[in-house]
Amino acid sequence: MSFSLQQRLAAEFIGTAFLLATVVGSGIMAERLAGGNVAIALLGNTIPTGAILVVLITMLGPISGAHFNPVVTLVFACQKKIADRESWAYVAVQIIGGIVGVWAAHLMFDEAVFQLSDKARSGPSQWFAEAVATFGLIFTILGTLKVRESAVAMAVGLYITAAYWFTASTSFANPAVTIARSLSDTFAGIRLADMPWFLLAQYAGGFLALLVCAWLLDLPLGSKALERRPETEADND
Repeated sequence: MSFSLQQRLAAEFIGTAFLLATVVGSGIMAERLAGGNVAIALLGNTIPTGAILVVLITMLGPISGAHFNPVVTLVFACQKKIADRESWAYVAVQIIGGIVGVWAAHLMFDEAVFQLSDKARSGPSQWFAEAVATFGLIFTILGTLKVRESAVAMAVGLYITAAYWFTASTSFANPAVTIARSLSDTFAGIRLADMPWFLLAQYAGGFLALLVCAWLLDLPLGSKALERRPETEADND
């Protein structure tokens, strides 16, 4: 079944909004109920995030590809699985959807809608953690697509669940998520000043994963990817 660009953008917007509403909303709920136990609060933030990813990717993957992440969109654009002009639209609605999701979480928990985070997340270990987290996410997506496409939703949900705990940064691994979380001074927030380094690390980790997967999984990139596509599909771009 073919979906229009408007339908695909709507799926990306809705999916990213629900993802951020879950990340921020579960963080607020977890912190309120954990009684000061940060480990319990993080667990309460982790499980809903992994779960919603499985739901959203399963539901919206057939429509838009369920990127919800500018790094994922960049990776697919490099493989010519999405047209360059459409990739920019994807990134725009992902960022807007993420911000709307944060505002929705604030409204649900009677928080001020418009906030700036004061939560420090800085230093080389945090930046390296974000590069590792994003490398692992892209590696998971491309590797699972190669060997068992039907398992992508479960694989991504489980990877993020694990990465919350094995990375020092709690695995943002997503520029749209990072930007949106800078607008929430809650458990899941990040200071605006710390955001650019996270973004840089995420793109670096994602691009490195793409290069590794191109070699390991024999994935075509750039003009070579276009050459391997069916002629009718390439013509549609």
